[in-house]
Amino acid sequence: MSVKYLVVVDMQKDFVTGSLGSADAQSMLPKLVEYVKNFDGEVIFTYDTHHENYMDTQEGSKLPVKHCIKGTQGWELCEELDELKREFGAKTFEKPTFPSKDLAMYLAEVNERTPIESITFTGVCTDICVISNALTVKAFLPETPLFIVEELTEATSKEMKAMTLGVAKSCQIDII
Repeated sequence: MSVKYLVVVDMQKDFVTGSLGSADAQSMLPKLVEYVKNFDGEVIFTYDTHHENYMDTQEGSKLPVKHCIKGTQGWELCEELDELKREFGAKTFEKPTFPSKDLAMYLAEVNERTPIESITFTGVCTDICVISNALTVKAFLPETPLFIVEELTEATSKEMKAMTLGVAKSCQIDII
């Protein structure tokens, strides 16, 4: 018996209503909540995770906006998704940078025991964290079908989202 996975990338308050939030992410949230509720498979959540020294990191020097500092409200998942995470007992991965190698290794280990039918990605930011996680997982599981749900992702701009989805498609990740 194979299993489908849904990876919800970084749907934390700072990316929706906080320091890096956007109206697009806010309007996408209710649709994502419904998708998660109705997903027929396992759900995983990632957390962009930084610490008080964020501004002293490479990322902090290139994106000088404090966000997702562990222990702050901005680091927390949006409430609606946090409720579903608890309800489902969903697995979570903290990631100190764009992709999570632990997520990819976990999915590869699962696939060794029970073949994974597919892995679907949603969340923010399409052009940074969604794509880097999808490509990292693709490196570990090149024959597993991967999907990105276009209407359930948001990026730093509409242009970057379109370009990123094009790159994903060229890397054999299907856009649905």
